[in-house]
Amino acid sequence: MSDLVNAGTAGGDGGKLVGVVLVSHSAAVAASVAELATGLAGGGTLAPVAAAGGDGDGGLGTSSELISAAAAAVDRGAGVAVLTDLGSAVLTVKALLAEGEELPPDTRLVDAPFVEGAVAAVVTASAGADLAAVEAAAAEAYTYRKA
Repeated sequence: MSDLVNAGTAGGDGGKLVGVVLVSHSAAVAASVAELATGLAGGGTLAPVAAAGGDGDGGLGTSSELISAAAAAVDRGAGVAVLTDLGSAVLTVKALLAEGEELPPDTRLVDAPFVEGAVAAVVTASAGADLAAVEAAAAEAYTYRKA
């Protein structure tokens, strides 16, 4: 299941926004994290966000086709940040990046916690930050302490 959660049109300045793809082994988890991240990003201009979850047949797993479609759906020319949940999702994205033609130019696998990183990435991208800043904000979520 690949769902475009938000079309992500740029604000009045005509700028391009970084797209965010959330890859999970579960379609429900990917969609829920995308919904949470876009909801917490607030009103106004939102970056394009897509969920790519499950194996494409309704089961658990990852699908290179769903990931590619999600990345294409959120690509606005400013780059695409891809966040993943578990190991084989990382491997699937790395394989797509290695192939070179399956993902839009300037697609980056972001090393970040899935939920907290997704929120940070979407908020930062929605503010109009570039791909490097989106990646840094998501990665910084590793430092968030809960106790």
